[in-house]
Amino acid sequence: MTILENWQKWTSFLGQNVMQAESTGMPKKMIQQAAVQIGEYLATNVDPKNEQERVLSDLWGVASEDEKEALANCVIKLVQNKHVQ
Repeated sequence: MTILENWQKWTSFLGQNVMQAESTGMPKKMIQQAAVQIGEYLATNVDPKNEQERVLSDLWGVASEDEKEALANCVIKLVQNKHVQ
């Protein structure tokens, strides 16, 4: 099973990496830009492995650039909140 097949493992992995980026002093804007790039890569190259990823993929597919930034920011907030719990 890859990390993308399990939503909780995926969000935990993302949360750990966001926290690590923040702890090394990476600017928030740079983290947000990386999240958008990851979203673009996943949308283009990876078939969603679960329902949550399918919803994100469908939203990403119809989103404008500004909306993609907003979605990426929401995912960052989601994984940060899950990582703190």
